[in-house]
Formats: sequence, structure tokens, C-alpha cells
Amino acid sequence: MPKVQFLDPTESRKSGDIKFSPIPVNKYNKVVKDELGNFTQEELVRIYHDMVVIREFETMLNLIKTTGEYNGVAYNHPGPAHLSIGQEAAAVGMAFTLTVDDFIFGSHRSHGEILAKGLSAIAKLSESELSNIMKDFFDGATLDVVKKNFNGSVKELGRRFLIYGTLSEIFARETGFNKGLGGSMHAFFTPFGVYPNNAIVGGSGDIAVGAALFKKVNRRPGLVVANIGDASMACGPVWEGITFAAMDQFAKLWPDDMKGGLPVIFNVMNNQYGMGGQTSGETMGYGMAARVGAGVNEYQMHAERVDGFNPLAVIDAYKRKRKVIDDKKGPVLLEVLTYRYSGHSPSDASSYRSKEEVEAWQAQDSIIAYGKQLVDAGVVTAKELGVISEDVKAVLFDMFKLSIDPIVSPVMDIHKTPERIGEMMFSNQSVDAMLPGKPEVNHPMAENPRVKQLRTKERFAFDKDGKPFSKMKQYQLRDAIFEALIDRFYKDPSLIAYGEENRDWGGAFAVYRGLTEALPYHRLFNSPIAEAAIVGTAIGYAMCGGRVVPEIMYCDFLGRTGDEVFNQLPKWQAMSGNVLKMPVVMRVSVGSKYGAQHSQDWTSLVAHIPGLKVVFPVTPYDAKGIMNSALQGTDPVVFFESQRIYDIGEQFHEGGVPEGYYEIPLGEPDIKKKGEDITILTIGATLYRALDAAKLLEDKYGMSAEVIDARSLVPFNYELVIESVKKTGRIIISGDATGRGSFLNDLARNIGELAFDYLDAPPVVVGSRNWITPAFELEEIFFPQPDWFLDAIHEKIVPLKGHICKSNFTDAEQIRRSKLGI
Repeated sequence: MPKVQFLDPTESRKSGDIKFSPIPVNKYNKVVKDELGNFTQEELVRIYHDMVVIREFETMLNLIKTTGEYNGVAYNHPGPAHLSIGQEAAAVGMAFTLTVDDFIFGSHRSHGEILAKGLSAIAKLSESELSNIMKDFFDGATLDVVKKNFNGSVKELGRRFLIYGTLSEIFARETGFNKGLGGSMHAFFTPFGVYPNNAIVGGSGDIAVGAALFKKVNRRPGLVVANIGDASMACGPVWEGITFAAMDQFAKLWPDDMKGGLPVIFNVMNNQYGMGGQTSGETMGYGMAARVGAGVNEYQMHAERVDGFNPLAVIDAYKRKRKVIDDKKGPVLLEVLTYRYSGHSPSDASSYRSKEEVEAWQAQDSIIAYGKQLVDAGVVTAKELGVISEDVKAVLFDMFKLSIDPIVSPVMDIHKTPERIGEMMFSNQSVDAMLPGKPEVNHPMAENPRVKQLRTKERFAFDKDGKPFSKMKQYQLRDAIFEALIDRFYKDPSLIAYGEENRDWGGAFAVYRGLTEALPYHRLFNSPIAEAAIVGTAIGYAMCGGRVVPEIMYCDFLGRTGDEVFNQLPKWQAMSGNVLKMPVVMRVSVGSKYGAQHSQDWTSLVAHIPGLKVVFPVTPYDAKGIMNSALQGTDPVVFFESQRIYDIGEQFHEGGVPEGYYEIPLGEPDIKKKGEDITILTIGATLYRALDAAKLLEDKYGMSAEVIDARSLVPFNYELVIESVKKTGRIIISGDATGRGSFLNDLARNIGELAFDYLDAPPVVVGSRNWITPAFELEEIFFPQPDWFLDAIHEKIVPLKGHICKSNFTDAEQIRRSKLGI
């Protein structure tokens, strides 16, 4: 919504046509002989060598899966193996020109891309650089295996290292590139510029865009390649990633050296099948994937289809597309036509295609055809090609034997260290700034208009006589979040924030008001309405070493981020073998008043997913301290905020909210009201209704309630709650999430077990009804109300003398509702 861009109705309503330019298709028609002046003999031979490495690597895995052995050595690999036999030229052509500063992301079928990019990196690195990478990685654990009794060159050692590290990862060995926790579909090696491959089809589509955003914002060299399959063009993360990458603001609103497109190439490895569905003629309508670029931006994403059976054609395309990236005209869409001879996996009988079709493609095999061109051009002899193949097979066989040796390549010992994987779920580091340097800001923090305004606000809600200050005078919860964020923006040069309506508007709920004035465009900007891309790009940005705050405007929109929040954000730290950190603080606002699709509390959904930290502070003091802790950490934190209370002042911390920096550790609940007779544990804004209920209990029935604010769902320290229950003997757990399947029940179960000896009655859960969230006018029959607490106590815990229930908390009603599913 930048005011500088005037939308002129006269211009907008003019008659005309949208014109498209032709999209090139397989235009390259040269052979090796034509390119002798553009490549050295060594380079031309390396292309052949690298293709042979991939072919033999994948053939080996296929034999292991289908026959249980390789070269007479038996091995059972129960895990997945999605092979790319036939696609070698596409992978090698993609990787040939790339440097270690260029990053690739892949799919479940990316062994070939790992090897191609790794071999390309080895060729370009100096011997000392390569040696240092191998020595430093996991303190040389992987290198130690492959260098024993080896007397060859550093480059040859690097080849062994790459093949062994990849193969050991596939076989779940601790000496693998990700300690065996990534496996076949997730293996990667960042020192060579190989970033995570993704088992979720299209999963790299938006993550790779985040990596490109990292390079742009932090002025890092290189480009990013998103290697995705043709079938993934139907997937949300790919479409949203393309939309995000093609935003006009990069070229039209970002100033100075930031002006220009993202350095990302969407590389569609078009093997023409999505499992068994044929993308051209059956499951898609684009005919050629390159056609999609025409609908994205005026440059048509510089889209092109190239012949991926000719490595020279792909190399030529990458040389030309790099010029586009260097000119800041990205993103680029490159369709690389190829074909997989193997099935989707070794168990696939390829019943969806004919034998004649497979044989027709095999008859034009890229390795055979390219080898013949080398011989015809006089680069090598047929005998020399045979020597290359025999050498590759020998190295692969050696690395295979090493990778399955349980002594030198052990599987993680889960009996000796049964908690090892658990210890790897979070990095739990404390880091002021993810990158060195001075943060880019528009003015000193002290000169910021909102910072100045906050100095005049009352940081405690009540005056010395206990009377509340007016809302206008109170330092509010939204101010607390702002104060933590602006402080970090002035400390960490890598920190960026984005989401829907974040800039100019100041965020939908005014948390970011004042940040627009403080920050340049590249540190705070509006995203498309594309929640999957908002989170997916944040993941890619964090993977590369930056800190990021993506915002999801309404909790209900978490459904649009499903894969990113459930499959990507929580898993990469452990799945990488702790190679990666994930400093993402995802702000999620829990709605109110807006009905069934804008007012749901879905805290339980994310708390269920291992690998996420989940917090829900509801006081200004807690919000600032917990946000500070989240921003200081290196783990993914889902930071829930309640729209009901953005304007609430600090009612509990007697000294008010400190102006300076402080942290509140994640996972520690807090007593908001002391009591003796019953404990009430709350999640979220229900705290304030629980306090109202506590007052009613005391005034009407003389019962003293201790009210505890959970503040955090994951992690959660039960010790304070257990101590409270030891004193009171009774507990109610309440929140705005619907009762069925909620985290409230998890708390109740654990408290029931941990405090069993101290409880006079079972823990009672008071959640919202298992309905749609109704309109504001009807919310009191849906969300927990103060009288619900009294009714639940009366029916479930201890009778309250003279109490008349307004709500039905009887056992019979509980059974009735469950039978009806409501």
C-alpha cells in the first residue's frame, strides 16, 4: 500500500491487450566438437565422469533394493531410494557452472544433484580449501573413514568423501553428512553449497526463495537453484514461492543497491512423471512447464525449456541465466527436459508406461551420446572412457563397503544414548546477532516517534491508589512486543520481518507501528497473501544464517501454512544432524469477534508437533520478556498473541514493564494470583476470565484460588504447578482452544500423573465448546466464561453451597456431547 504508487483509474480502465513473447524450446543444437573452444579438455571429460558417477551410484542403490547386494556384497537397505537413472545430464549440466557460493535445494529424487553439485564444488575449490572443509566437518569424523590407507590426491580424496558421506547418510550412519538423521530424501552438505533436499513434493519451492532473499538482503554472493519436479508445479509451496520471488516491490520499491529481483532459478527437472501420473497430457494442463512463466510477470520469468539429455545445453542455459540473475532480473524459470528410466522407487513396476517408451528414451541415453561426441571430437578415446567407468565403479564399491561396515560407519547407538535424538531437537543457543555488522536503520532508536511516545506511557496499569490509568496512557501489550522487536532490529543486522500488511499499515493490529519509519524496505516489507510462502521463505532465510519474524495475521490461517509449520520448520535442526539452526519467531494472532474462520485458538495443533517451541504470553511484562528470549534464541518459536488484549496494560508486575532489556525463560509458568484452596492454570487470554472467576469464588463462597498463567506450552515446567497442587489439592486447566484434543488435556493428564498423591479430585479441563466459533454476539456460550469455572468446580470438584449452575458440567452431559461428537 505504498502511497508513492498512485493507482490511476484512467490508466487502469484503458482498453488494450496483454502481449506475450515466445518462450524458447530446446534451441541449443551444438555438440562437443562445436564447443571445443569454450571448454578445456579436462572440463569436457569431467562432465562425462560426473554423469557416470551418478549413474553408477543410482544403479548400485537400485541393485541393493531389488537384489539385496552389490557386486556380490549383501546388504539390506529398508529405507527409501527414489532414483534418477536417466537424469544424469540434467543434474550435471545444472551444477557445472555453479560455485560453492551458489546454493541448490532439491527433492526426494536428488542424489544425482547432490553428487553433481558436490563434484562441481570439488573441481573449483583449491586443495587447501577442500582439505579444510573436510577436516572441519564434524571434526573430521567423515574424513577419517575415507582417508585411511588412501594415498591419492586431495581432489580424489574429496570425491571419496562426497560419495561416502552421501551414501552413509542414505544408510543412516553417524558418519553421514547429517549423522544419518536425514537419509535418502533429506541429505545435503552445505559447505559445497548443497542445501536440504525435501521429501515433500514441491517443499523446496518456497524455502529456496527464502535462501535467495537471504543472499539479497545480506548482500551475499551467488544464486539459488530450486530443483523441483514437473509434478510439483501443482503444489502450493511452488506457486506461492514463485509469487513471492516475483514481487514487484523488489524492483520498484526497494532502494539503491537493494533494487532488483531475487537471485533464484526455479529449475524444473521435468522427467515427465509425477510418480505414475504423466504431467503432459494427464495430470497437468501446461503441456510444457516453461509456459507457466508467461503468467507470472512481464519478463515471463525468462522462461525456457532446454534439452536435459544434452549436458552442454543445460550448461549453456545456466551461463545465460546467470547473466539474468547478475542483472537483478530474477526470478528465472528453467524447464530441463529429462526422463527417468527407473520407476518412482524400486518397488514401482512402471505399469503406467510402455516398455517401448522407456526403450525409446534409453536409445538416446545421454551418457552414451555424450561419450560418443567426446570420441568423435578427439577429446578422448573409447578406451579412456572405459577407464573412467572402471575407476568410478571401483571407488563406489570401496565407499559402499566402508559405508556398511558397522565398525567404521556405525548407526547411532540408541541403546547407549537413548535420548540422543531428543537432545538434537533444539539448539538452545543464545545469540545476540546471527551475522556480524552494523544493522541498517533509518535513524537512531531514540529518535523513533513511537519510542518517544512510549517514554510517556504508564508502564503499570494502576496509579498509587489502585485506580487504572486510561487506555491511552497505559503501556499496552502491543507496545511490549514492539519494544522487544525494535531493540533486536537495532542489534541484529540479519533480522527481517514480513507478512501481510506489515509495512505502512504497521501490521493489522498496530504492533509494527513505528517500524516503517525506523527500517529500510528490505528489513520490513509486505508479503503476498501467501501464508505458506511467508513461513517457507522464513525457513530458507534462517537455514542460511539469518533471523526472521514472519507474521500470520490470524491463527486460523495456520491451515494455509500446514506443510511449512508441521513438516519443515520443526524438523530441519534435528534432521540436519544439528548442522542447521532455525532462528524463526513466527508471530500468530489469535482472533476474536470475527466468527468461525477468524477466531480460533489452534495452539494445540502446533504444540503437538515435536521441534517447535510454543508460547502465549498475555501480559505486557511477559510479552516483552518472552519475545526477547525468543529473539535471542536459535530455535523456531511460535509466538501466539491474543487480539482480545493487545490494548491491555500491565496489572501484575509491580514495578511495571522495565524500559531496558530483560528476558523471561521459555517454559516457566507464573503465579498471577496466590491462593490456598484451588489452582487454576490458564493458557492465553483466558487468564483474565479466570481471575474474574477467582474473585467470584472468594466473594461468594470464601474459596481462595491460585491462578497460574502457563505463558508457554512447549517447553513447560510442571514444578510450579505441582507445588501449587500440593497446597490446594485441586486444579482446573482452562484456555480458549476447543476442549477435545487440546493441549489442556495434555496438561491435565500429566498433572494427574505427577501430582496424583496430592489431588483430592481429578484435574478438570474447561475449554471452548467443540463447535464452530460463533459471532461475537454469541461468544459467551462458546468461550470459557467466569461462571463456567464455578460450575465446573461445583459439579466436578467440590460442591459450592447454594450455587446454581448456568452451564452443564455433569458426567451425563459430558457423555452425551461425546456421543454426538460435539
